[in-house]
Amino acid sequence: SSLWWTPAACPARYAVETMTEWIQNLMDSMGYLGILLLMVLENIFPPIPSELIMPSAGFAAARGDMSLGMVVLMGTLGSVLGTLPLYYIGRAFGEKRLMDWADRHGKWLTLSGKDIKKADDWFDRHGSKAVLFGRMIPGIRSLLSLPAGMSEMPLPTFLLYSTIGSGLWAGALAGAGFLLGEN
Repeated sequence: SSLWWTPAACPARYAVETMTEWIQNLMDSMGYLGILLLMVLENIFPPIPSELIMPSAGFAAARGDMSLGMVVLMGTLGSVLGTLPLYYIGRAFGEKRLMDWADRHGKWLTLSGKDIKKADDWFDRHGSKAVLFGRMIPGIRSLLSLPAGMSEMPLPTFLLYSTIGSGLWAGALAGAGFLLGEN
């Protein structure tokens, strides 16, 4: 199947295959700690997708290399730990300073001050539900921590809803990988 394409002809496919290989190598070499580390990074650097990490780990569990329960636990823990840096940045700097920063430097993250404002306004309307359900939505999952911090959501509440939402997401993705591995 690789005869018809080259990395130069299809850079997106090459990037996905390279990232998938890197994720698999990290999990193979570090085991559960690799899952935890990858999920922390996924929340800080959104281009690392949990949609590749957790199904791969679920697949490894189906092969008998890992326990599905530990895969979900490490994925959830890594995801929750990964939310904390952006939460504290949002809390420490506030909406105005983050909007100014995003307008100056956010192009590298495809983020503008207007995006920060919209996220904060949306968060103010939906609060805890935003954290719970937002953890299961690609693209929103990582950025959700900023408005939670900017809105000064209490840390225990933030952690509770982040843990539930992240656990459901990690479980669904790992479960899909496990089912694919069995079949």
